[in-house]
Amino acid sequence: MIEDSLYNRYKAYLSLELHLTHNSVDAYLKDLDKLSSYLTSENKSYREVTYDDLQHLIAQLYDLGISARSIARIISGIKSFFRFLLLEEYIENDPTELLESPRIGIHLPTVLTIEEVDRLIGAIDMTAPAGQRNRAMLEILYSCGLRVSELTGLKFSNLFLNESFLRVDGKGRKQRLVPMSEAAVSELRSYLADPERPDPIRGQEEFVFLSNRGKAISRIMVFVLIKQLAEAAGINKSISPHTFRHSFATHLLEGGANLQAIQLMLGHESIATTEIYTHIDRETLRHEIETYHPRNQSYRPTPEETDTLV
Repeated sequence: MIEDSLYNRYKAYLSLELHLTHNSVDAYLKDLDKLSSYLTSENKSYREVTYDDLQHLIAQLYDLGISARSIARIISGIKSFFRFLLLEEYIENDPTELLESPRIGIHLPTVLTIEEVDRLIGAIDMTAPAGQRNRAMLEILYSCGLRVSELTGLKFSNLFLNESFLRVDGKGRKQRLVPMSEAAVSELRSYLADPERPDPIRGQEEFVFLSNRGKAISRIMVFVLIKQLAEAAGINKSISPHTFRHSFATHLLEGGANLQAIQLMLGHESIATTEIYTHIDRETLRHEIETYHPRNQSYRPTPEETDTLV
């Protein structure tokens, strides 16, 4: 069992000392709730928890059919809590020290081709009042590799259009500068000058992208918009706003961009997070081998095709 006072101290630690976002804090607290429920069922205090107890908890999670990825996240949250207890001297030994997370295979995210990106943006109804706003949003998602929360939270103070840069308030309240493409700058300027852009309501004046009610556009609205556009464009892939971020990174890598530069633009803390895009690039190379290597199929290119491959 975990008392409310300790729960609140841990919450303050996550927010004020680790500078985690509201969503991240909520995720860690949900992981703590699972530990608290287990301790209550076992009639144990957090001070009495052993390595074997935690192994038993993890076994229960597997029995419930929870995925390895979700279990790994829960273990990470539990480890964070016990590190906090050790730091604040609530406990003398950390029972999670030897606790291992399940192995998780690499999951290659869905990526749009350049042609699919163009089709999707081209499906926007420019006669609709929000047409220019939608075009600017999607162009920035793709050209700058933003997370959807970074897009919806974009403020005028983050814009440096003359220099073609955005300042992004990312995870953990960390800021980064991201260059904008000429297309993104052009579409954004057109949106800001659009007479159809609604007047912001009080308290929403800072936000760039507004709903038709004058409030900062929500993440859900962006999700729904992209689903509708994908259907209109005849794209059958399961996509979301994050697909544009994956496509941004993949297309940069395939074009020869440096991995460290992509890491900085995405705002990844570790280069290991960015390295997933090297696997996507290898998949592209595998496709090329399977398409053109004579051992893989009976296809033989025509003389005209041979000329293009040399």
